[in-house]
Amino acid sequence: MLSMGIVACQSNKEVSPANTIEQHSLDLSSAQKIFELPVHCLTIEYPNKLGQTIGSADDLKTPIQLRPIFYGCFDWHSSVHGYWSIINLMKEFPELDPDGEVRKTLNEHITPENIAIEMQFFMDKNNRNFERTYGWAWLFKLQEALDNWQDDDAQKWAKTLQPLTDLLIERYEEYLPKLYYPIRSGTHDNTAFGLSLSLDYARSSGNKSFESLIIVHAKRLYNSDENCALYFEPSGHDFLSPCLEEAYLMSKVLADDVYKEWLTDFLPQIFDKDFHMVPARVSDRSDGHLVHLDGLNFSRAACLYGIATKLPELEYLNLVALEHFDASFGNISDDDYMGSHWLGTFALYALQHQP
Repeated sequence: MLSMGIVACQSNKEVSPANTIEQHSLDLSSAQKIFELPVHCLTIEYPNKLGQTIGSADDLKTPIQLRPIFYGCFDWHSSVHGYWSIINLMKEFPELDPDGEVRKTLNEHITPENIAIEMQFFMDKNNRNFERTYGWAWLFKLQEALDNWQDDDAQKWAKTLQPLTDLLIERYEEYLPKLYYPIRSGTHDNTAFGLSLSLDYARSSGNKSFESLIIVHAKRLYNSDENCALYFEPSGHDFLSPCLEEAYLMSKVLADDVYKEWLTDFLPQIFDKDFHMVPARVSDRSDGHLVHLDGLNFSRAACLYGIATKLPELEYLNLVALEHFDASFGNISDDDYMGSHWLGTFALYALQHQP
């Protein structure tokens, strides 16, 4: 148990009293808790939020007909990052799939025939921008996880998935030069989050052209930013922090000394050793939008861990991150599908960022 006693940096913020915050780690117990959620929903076709543009009556198909791999977990992007969670956890904890049933499901889903259908959907003129850029970025992370797992099945799945990954890289290359202004929302469209995950893949895969594209445009979009309005956060259904996602992205883009100077201008308050952010509260976890705030606690934690890794003098941010993670990890369960179909991924993403 870790003792926490942090003073808020804004006097009008509610401050948690000194208390005990549980230290979490990615052990078998937490892995099992997270693993069960996407495993459960990968084959749950309904309810489903298709999010597509209908061009004609011919487009009126079931989710599994449209997306035979990524049809479960309520929507396409949640299915994609559900696979990402499963792959990461199976790699580290093979005992999570003792009878091979999950592996069997993945072998049945990730086939050349199914990826051809998935690609056909993205080639439709009405849906070229489908899941831009949030879903694209999670697909890159899934490709990264498969590429980096030296397992026969994983390498087969990686090869199968690669054509769709390559297509979405091309779409990103077309899109970024046309994006004059970053999207600063706290939800799926957030430009910084998409760039951050995509940069991870570009570097992991050794795709220097894609890496350069992201770095050039991240600097173009964000280099001149100052005094991010952190006090406006969160909005009522955020699962990303616009300020922190940008700060974390730039930590991956800029050299240490340049980054420190940039961050001093962008988030000066973060250099106060009494810096504090109050974890978000969820009033109704059966509401698909309100439960986003649990995800915000996880994504804030990941960003804070990442920033502290870049600038070790900000190690006190790890305590703020831990408080956020602990505030929501106990809420991860299968009791309501609006949270269970996606929150496990964000918990895992935060755990992977722990120092």
